[in-house]
Amino acid sequence: MKVDVLLGLQWGDEGKGKVVDVLTPRYDVVARFQGGPNAGHTLEFEGQKYVLRSIPSGIFQGDKVNIVGNGVVLDPALFKAEAEALEASGHPLEDRLHISKKAHLILPTHRILDAAYEAAKGDAKVGTTGKGIGPTYTDKVSRNGIRVGDILENFDQKYQVAKARHEQILKSLNYEYDLTELEKEWLAGIEYLKKFTLVDSEHELNNLLKDGKKILCEGAQGTMLDIDFGSYPFVTSSNTVCAGACTGLGVAPNKIGDVYGIFKAYCTRVGAGPFPTELFDEIGDKICKLGFEYGSVTGRKRRCGWIDLVALKYSITINGVTKLIMMKSDVLDTFSTIKACIAYKKDGEEIDYFPYDINENIEPVYVELPGWETDMTKMQSEDEFPEEFNAYLSFLEDELGVMIKIVSVGPDRAQTIERYVEE
Repeated sequence: MKVDVLLGLQWGDEGKGKVVDVLTPRYDVVARFQGGPNAGHTLEFEGQKYVLRSIPSGIFQGDKVNIVGNGVVLDPALFKAEAEALEASGHPLEDRLHISKKAHLILPTHRILDAAYEAAKGDAKVGTTGKGIGPTYTDKVSRNGIRVGDILENFDQKYQVAKARHEQILKSLNYEYDLTELEKEWLAGIEYLKKFTLVDSEHELNNLLKDGKKILCEGAQGTMLDIDFGSYPFVTSSNTVCAGACTGLGVAPNKIGDVYGIFKAYCTRVGAGPFPTELFDEIGDKICKLGFEYGSVTGRKRRCGWIDLVALKYSITINGVTKLIMMKSDVLDTFSTIKACIAYKKDGEEIDYFPYDINENIEPVYVELPGWETDMTKMQSEDEFPEEFNAYLSFLEDELGVMIKIVSVGPDRAQTIERYVEE
């Protein structure tokens, strides 16, 4: 038995939460392998809208095990608020959710350090969500972190040592802050965490595999935000690529099965950083409005542009994607012409690969395709797709070399169409 992996191929916000929710009935376990509450997965079904930050998106399927893996960083205060909101809406978690003891904790001072570091950068800000993700991963790598398992023994001593070290850094930065309320909520979150099953997730997952259970590994953010392979330094602090499932869950590379790569029919980005196909005109504004492109965690307006096939090919290669899933097709329903970037011009030379640095000297090379100008939101099978949309799908599959297995035509769970259904 192998695990399947689902991850984003662009700069995040591709719609991973919805797809995990749709695919979960086929699996016994959903396991989140990296990131923290800076990631927001939005799901809509039965007239309700939910935003998950740290909890795996399979939580709404009551008979499934959901695991927060060791690669995740967890803020107890934000986790408590998220979990209590879900429980209040009729989704009990205690029997469904297991948390790795090896997952690292985001401390209140991590959030303050995040803000202090961003302020110190001035005009060179990365555009973090301010959730303390970067400083927490920094402490993890420098062997100064506190893990979930630490709350079970000598916790106060460990916390005070870490807090004192952070406060010394903040003092050196001359950064003013008030820790009182943050710390109060955080400590309440620590007590709340103790209600849940804390596990050695690498053992649990591998034992589940031995027992023949089907496991879906859920990634956060997107490939182009990967700390190693993304548009550095405008990236997140973890490995968002498929390899992150191995290190973030303790699953061996030879246990990886299908890799589902999710992308939008266009492209978006939140915060600072290069974005070759970004549109600064009324078309970009229209995509933003129709796609309701605002961050589910931050509320920040997303930058919008045409689809970038150079970056997508790069993402498919380093992730070993076996099946593609295209989201938000319906956002382009009213466009008479659709553009797709097939190459870059860099310093006057045309290139078809993703370079070391994508900066303002990169110019996208586009092809134009006819739009379908048809409302697809009520469609229920690929037999209803207009000819122009089928042509767009064929073009993408030819360029990318991987089949598009699932197409989303709206935000609701029901607005999801699977293609080439196997008997």
